[in-house]
Amino acid sequence: MLGRLARRVGISPVSLYLLAGLAFGQGGIHPLAASEGFIEIGAEIGVVLLLVMLGLEYSADELIGNLRAAAPAGLIDAVLNAAPGAVFGLVMGWGPVAVIALAGVTWVTSSGVVAKVLGDLGRVGNRETPVILSILVIEDLAMAFYLPVLSALLLGLGVVKGAISLGIAVAAVLLVLVIAIRYGRAISKMISPDDPEVLLLGVLGLSLLIAGVAQQLQVSAAVGAFLVGIALSGKVAHSATQILAPLRDLFAVVFFVFFGLKANPADMPAVLLPALILAVVSMATKVVTGMLAARRAGIARPGQWRTGLALMPRGEFSIVIAALATAAHPNLAPLATAYVLITVVTAPLLSRIPDTRWFKRRMAAHRTRPSLPTPEPTPTPEPSGGRPKPTA
Repeated sequence: MLGRLARRVGISPVSLYLLAGLAFGQGGIHPLAASEGFIEIGAEIGVVLLLVMLGLEYSADELIGNLRAAAPAGLIDAVLNAAPGAVFGLVMGWGPVAVIALAGVTWVTSSGVVAKVLGDLGRVGNRETPVILSILVIEDLAMAFYLPVLSALLLGLGVVKGAISLGIAVAAVLLVLVIAIRYGRAISKMISPDDPEVLLLGVLGLSLLIAGVAQQLQVSAAVGAFLVGIALSGKVAHSATQILAPLRDLFAVVFFVFFGLKANPADMPAVLLPALILAVVSMATKVVTGMLAARRAGIARPGQWRTGLALMPRGEFSIVIAALATAAHPNLAPLATAYVLITVVTAPLLSRIPDTRWFKRRMAAHRTRPSLPTPEPTPTPEPSGGRPKPTA
């Protein structure tokens, strides 16, 4: 019913799914405790399928090219969007571990929400979409290094144990990346595109396997799933996209409802105003990040706005970071939950702005606005017996 309502109104249904989960979760209107295990596993499968489907849209060569081109944008993204969380933690007088954790919460965009919104708005094939995906992949890869470091700080591990944990994470990411890029065609040949049943089981099983191994090695499951999609190419990728699309839609909805179910509205009023301020500031920095990245890629002004607005929602990674760092500060978890809900509810709505008639008229007026002629400087008469006065 919510899906049909969203289509009728012309908005992304993500925000409605999240609000439905919030209404029937812990502390909601009528908490539903049935099938929690199934819903939780289904939510994890939803994230995996969302990222696999995104990976199937692009080849390994396109990934490498986009990563090289987007490396400066990834650095700008880290600086601009980790800063609001870090500054907020310092102003509130939180400890260094809590400050680092909150910086991660505000830094990373939700790949799952962005993937869903891009699909709902029909922008997967747009020119700015590779720029968006490049930033998402850089963030996910950065999380492979960030999460082990944060875990070591929380556990109070020594330098040696912390270095070992980080080394395992780095090696795992590089291994999966090399396999996806160098042996992707061989993997595709092992999966028959002519048998729908075998293709479905093969791609789904491989995606879950790689994502699970990555997660066990303290690496993002989203990175592993995305790289599986990158590794598959040709007819296999095309057929897998058609077969997996219904499964992706089903489990993606489960993911967003589950996210709302796990949030407790009773914990949020005390941190709602700080979360709102933090959301406004960090969503603005994401828009700046996206526009700068799209401008560097030679994309026109409407595409720059679409890029920036698409990057605003935070989600699964922010919640994972907050869950890990609960002991760092008692207000971190409720603040992160309220913050994420604000961004994931408002961002899909704001992402529709570039499709409105008002926005298109503004862009058209900007393109056709005549440039004013630059007036010639009027020379000042030279005074008698002196040097000429400089003109303004």
